[in-house]
Amino acid sequence: MIAFLCRLVLAGEKPGTEQDEVKLQNASKQIVQTAILRAVQQVSQESQQKEKRTNSGTSLQLERGKLTKKHEKK
Repeated sequence: MIAFLCRLVLAGEKPGTEQDEVKLQNASKQIVQTAILRAVQQVSQESQQKEKRTNSGTSLQLERGKLTKKHEKK
């Protein structure tokens, strides 16, 4: 489908039949859906990575705080 769409664009052709138009529309929808899915996956991954960094930084700060409090009690 994508190859068909590329041939149409590169050749500057217009779809000649209704069937060609449907193929073109379906290929366009598929391209858009794939792009949206990839963008959502990327944002999700970045969000998870940011959350992991935040959580590990918070854990480290809590551990430092515990060590400081233990040291102060002595």
